[in-house]
Amino acid sequence: MKSSHQATLGAPVSLRGIGVHSGKPVNLHLHPAQAGHGIVFLRTGLPHGRDRLIEANFSSVTATELCTVIGDKETGAVATIEHLMAAFSALGVDNVLVEIDGAEVPILDGSASPFVEAIDSVGLVRSAATRRYLKVLKPVRVEKGIASAELLPNSRGFRLDVAIDFQNPIIGKQRKVMDLTPDRFRHEISRARTFGFIGDVEKLWKAGFALGASLENTVAIGDGAIINPEGLRFADEFVRHKMLDAVGDLSLTGFPLLATYKSHCSGHRLNVAVLEALLSDRANYAIVDGGARRQSGYAEIGTGMAVPAYAPDLH
Repeated sequence: MKSSHQATLGAPVSLRGIGVHSGKPVNLHLHPAQAGHGIVFLRTGLPHGRDRLIEANFSSVTATELCTVIGDKETGAVATIEHLMAAFSALGVDNVLVEIDGAEVPILDGSASPFVEAIDSVGLVRSAATRRYLKVLKPVRVEKGIASAELLPNSRGFRLDVAIDFQNPIIGKQRKVMDLTPDRFRHEISRARTFGFIGDVEKLWKAGFALGASLENTVAIGDGAIINPEGLRFADEFVRHKMLDAVGDLSLTGFPLLATYKSHCSGHRLNVAVLEALLSDRANYAIVDGGARRQSGYAEIGTGMAVPAYAPDLH
């Protein structure tokens, strides 16, 4: 269901944790922001006491190795933004200043649930400003090997149709279809954790990644079994996490979507690639307000690619 007015947080809220790749502690402060502000990161803790503002949109993506990064290393960047962005998008948060004193959004428990709880703890405040949506007008599809991702017209809201097919029998084939609403995201998607294979850990460590990964924040798949003593939160937690990542990736249009997203064996790389394809031609989309009045499209769209933190795109 579409909401016609922009929303921000009812009060500031803070979280603290470690970066999944750096293993370093980081403080995150979410501040209410005025209408039209969007989601903007304030990167603090940079050398010489500098701060930097980075807009959370498609044109800000600058690096994609193992996570989504906005900004750049030379002037300040923020990595692993996917889960936080998914929570903002799914709960209908349009305007927030995200103050962060480290290079990564904290991984917390590996899902979006802690971010949802933080947002719910302060509630939302709506403004008089009209919310604008990106409405897909024509089907757009990208493929890489057996993997595919597409965006299809859907004037009623945002639907996800996600399928995965891993050779590993612990995961296998899974598919989930749902119309995204705040409540469905809270109860069916937000708690799904990132996952990885024990066999990949040493290689990642040697490359300087996953230094903060643990059984507290990652579903670890070993030789024929789940290593985490508590097991899975859902029988199909893996495809649910792929949905979570897709919600976060696709939010980088800067607008809530009126579309159906359909994917097979996709991941961050193709999620962002399908955005690039969509936004490459103004005939593919329109920007509409709550009254469905057509607005002008983007003047310029940057490019960027993103890949999942642990699980490969292609299976």
